[in-house]
Amino acid sequence: MLLSEMVTTSQAVAATAARGAKIALLADCLRRLDPVEAAIGVAFLSGQVLQRQSGIGPAAFRDLPPPADATTLTLSDVDGAIGLIAQQAGPASQGARRRRLVELLARATGAEQRFLAHLLTGELRQGALEGVVLEAIARAVGAVASEVRRAYLLRGSLSAVAEVALRDGVAGLRSFRLEVGRPVQPMLAQPAVSLAVALARISPAAIEWKLDGARAQIHVQGSMVWVFTRSLDDVTARVPELVEAARTLPVQAAVLDGEAIALRADGRPHPFQVTAGRLGSQLEVGRLRTSLPLTPFLFDILHLDGQDLLELSGAERFAALAAVAPEVMIIPRIVTDDLVIAADFQQRTLSCGHEGVMVKSLSAPYEAGRRGVGWIKVKPHQTLDLIVLAAEWGHGRRQGWLSNLHLGARDPATGEFVMLGKTFKGLTDEMLAWQTQRLQELARDRDQWTVFVRPELVVEVAFEGLQRSPRYSGGVTLRFARVVRYRPDKRAEEADTIETVLARGDALPGPA
Repeated sequence: MLLSEMVTTSQAVAATAARGAKIALLADCLRRLDPVEAAIGVAFLSGQVLQRQSGIGPAAFRDLPPPADATTLTLSDVDGAIGLIAQQAGPASQGARRRRLVELLARATGAEQRFLAHLLTGELRQGALEGVVLEAIARAVGAVASEVRRAYLLRGSLSAVAEVALRDGVAGLRSFRLEVGRPVQPMLAQPAVSLAVALARISPAAIEWKLDGARAQIHVQGSMVWVFTRSLDDVTARVPELVEAARTLPVQAAVLDGEAIALRADGRPHPFQVTAGRLGSQLEVGRLRTSLPLTPFLFDILHLDGQDLLELSGAERFAALAAVAPEVMIIPRIVTDDLVIAADFQQRTLSCGHEGVMVKSLSAPYEAGRRGVGWIKVKPHQTLDLIVLAAEWGHGRRQGWLSNLHLGARDPATGEFVMLGKTFKGLTDEMLAWQTQRLQELARDRDQWTVFVRPELVVEVAFEGLQRSPRYSGGVTLRFARVVRYRPDKRAEEADTIETVLARGDALPGPA
C-alpha cells in the first residue's frame, strides 16, 4: 500500500468524531492492506511505529527538505527507513539518524511529510485508539470483536494479530493460545472509594494485600525463566533473585502473575521509586540484588503444565497456585463476606506499610488486559492515574524548575485528554529536578510561562474529592490534588478516563 492511502485514511479518521465512522474508515483501509504490511499498517493507524522508539524528536523536523512532487513511498519503504534510523547508535548516531530521516522525507509529498512528523514524534492525534482499531480489524475480516480481543490479549501485539487475521481470517484468530515465554496483557483492577463499596459489589471475596511494587509476570519452561513487566518488557536479566525463586517451583511449565517489591530489613516496603529504580537498573545487578533484593509475591496463575487456566474461576486458579508455590511466595489474603473482618485485615495491611487491599471475585475468570469487574482496589485515599499535559515554571524557591502541573484524564471517545486542573503539591526537590528535565524532552510547544508536552507521562494524583468547575472542559476539577508519584510503568492509554473520574463524584459540591 502507498503511504498516501494511509495518510488519506488518517485525515478522514481525524475529521470524524463518530466512533462507528472511524471504525468503518479503518476497516476499509485494512481490507486493502497486503497481509505482509498488516503489522505496519495497524501500527501507523494506531499512531505508533513497530520499532516503538525511533530516536527522532520534534527538533529533527525544523528544516525539512522540499517535498516530492508525486507519491511513491510504500508502507514497507517507510518501515524499513524507520528501522534503519532506529538502529543508529554511538557518538555519531544523532547525525546519522538525521541524514536518514532527510533521505526519507525527500521522497515524501507535503502531506506525507506532515504525517511522518506527527507519527515519529508521537503527535498523530486521530482518535484511532486501541479499542477502535481492534474493532476495525474485526470488521475487516468478518469476526466479532471479542475474538480479536482474545487473540490480542494472548499475543500482546495488535499488529501481529492483524497480520494473522488478514491472512487467515477468523480461523487464524482462533488459533492463538497462551504461549509460555510470551507475555500476556495483565488483568487490571477497578477502584472503589471504600471497602464497604467493594464488598457490596463482590461478596464473598478474597481480600489481599495491595503492594506498592512492580507487576511481575513470571514464565517457567523447564529450566528457562522469563520475567516481564506490566508493559510486557522483558527484565529477566535484571532480576536474578526472581528467576532463582521461580526455578524452585515444582512445575514444568507455568505462567505466574504477581508483584516484585523491595523490602526493608524489618519487612516494610521501600517507596515505590526504590523498587522501580531497582527493576529499571541494568548495571551492577549482582551488587543490587544483595543490597536491594526484590521479593516476589504471587497472586495468580494463568498456565500450569500444559493447561491454560484463564477461564477458570478465581478460587480454582488460587488453589492451583497454592498447590505449587510455597506460602512465603504467595500474597497474604483472607476470604470473607464480613465487612468487620475485612476492615480488620485492611487495617493490618496498612500497618505493615502497604498501600491498600485488593478485593477479588472467587468466581471471575482472568480478564487479561481489562479492568474487569472481578478485581477492585481500595486505598485509604482516592487516587487517579492522570496525564501531564503541561507544566508552568516555578518562582521563589522553585525558580528554574517546572512546577505547576496541568493534569488531564483520557477521553476514550476522541483519543484526546480532558484537563481537570493543576497542582504543584507533593513534589519533592528530586521530583522537581527529574520532571523539569523529562518534561522538556517531551515539549511540543512553549510560551513565557508554560511548557506544553506530548501526553505521555502518567502521574498518580491523590485528591479529596471533585468540584464542579466551568473552567475545564470536563466540568469538574480535583479538590486538594497532590502528586503521589510518577508511573513510568504505565502507558498513556492506561491513564484513567473522564468516565472514571466522574464516577468518583456522586455528590459533587458546587464551585467555590
